[in-house]
Parts: sequence; C-alpha cells; structure tokens
Amino acid sequence: MRCKTIGLIGGMSWESSSEYYRLLNETVRAEFGGLHSAPCILLSVDFDEISSLQRSGDWEKLTEKMVECARRLEKAGAEMVLICTNTMHKMADEVEAAVSIPLVHIGDATAARIQKEGFQRVGLLGTLYTMEQDFYRERLAKSFGLEVLIPEEADRRSVHQVIFSELCLGQTLDASRNMYREIIQRLVDRGAEAIILGCTEIMLLVSQEDSPVPLFDTTAIHVQAALKAALGE
Repeated sequence: MRCKTIGLIGGMSWESSSEYYRLLNETVRAEFGGLHSAPCILLSVDFDEISSLQRSGDWEKLTEKMVECARRLEKAGAEMVLICTNTMHKMADEVEAAVSIPLVHIGDATAARIQKEGFQRVGLLGTLYTMEQDFYRERLAKSFGLEVLIPEEADRRSVHQVIFSELCLGQTLDASRNMYREIIQRLVDRGAEAIILGCTEIMLLVSQEDSPVPLFDTTAIHVQAALKAALGE
C-alpha cells in the first residue's frame, strides 16, 4: 500500500478531530486489512483562541494561523492538507496558495457527492459563520450549481448554540437532537431535497434516522475524499 501522508489541521474542536483520526484509520484497515493504518500528521490548535477570534471577526489573524499550520504540516512531511472544520474553509484559498501541497476542500468534496446523488436544492446546517457568510454557500452555488437553503434566524442561532455550548464540549443531549430534527423538517418543508451537516461536530448528534431526506456528513465525506487522493485513485 502506498498512501500519501495526510496533514490534518485539527482541534476545532478536538471532538470532531478525533473522529477524523478514527475514520481515516478504520477506512484504511477495512480496505487493506491486517495492521494497515493511515499515515497522517495532526496539528491540533487551541480552539478557545480560534473561537475568540471568530467571535471578534478577526479573520485576518485566523488566516495567518491557518497558513502557519499548513506550512508546519508541509515542513513535517505532509503530502496534502485538510482543514478539519467547515468554518475555517473561509480561508481555504489562502492556505492552499501558501503551500506546495494540495488542499482537499471539504465543501468541494461534499458538493461533488451531492451532485453525484442527483440533488440540487439542499439545506445547510453549521455555525453561524458557515450558514450566514458567503464563502461556503456561494462556492457550492457557483462551482456546483447547488441551491443552498439555510434555516430561519432563530433556528440558525439554536444550531450554532448547540455546536459551541454542547457538541464541542462532548455533550449530546436528546433535547438538542429533537430540536435539530425539527429544524431539518422545516428545511424540508421549504423544499430541501437533502441536508448538509456543514459542521464537523453535528454528526456526533444526528444521523440518517433523524432526517426524512438524505444527510451528507461532511466529516465522513472529507475523510473519503482525502483517502481517495492519498491513494491516487
């Protein structure tokens, strides 16, 4: 097996980064058997600092930090880089331009899968930054022709609150799962044919049984795209 070394910018949060590591290694073992595992390098940041900069809107400083992380991973021997969070793909282009190794974009991988499945109108759940800012929705619309619906304002704030106050702290509450189910249903009622779990923590709370339409788990899709690239498929 020749698998390129995957560089992971993680810690945003470490709860979902641990899922990246698990899924990478479980997938490689399932594919090749025996003691095979995924060659990877994880650089895990302090999410409290990242979250504070997000709240203050200092995206320039955040871009500097993500660029520095990517360069450190490349220097350490990574042959590709993953930003293990949807929100921080806001600076994906700058990160990719700063290194000579490829960046596997979580939004591109997800949109390509949605296209393959034949859906065009999708609902998006994520942080307020991912749902409300243009960097994610416009990329899916312009590059892949997807129509992206986001929840109404109150629902957006509820989704965001659960991510930061519960999921990033390792808490999965039944009440929050039920709330997410209701928000998903409201998106479906507005015409969503599928739902993007556009935050890498959401898959810790909801699964396909919680939705009447297909869910696209960006964490799992990102891992699969990375391994496909790492294995030269």
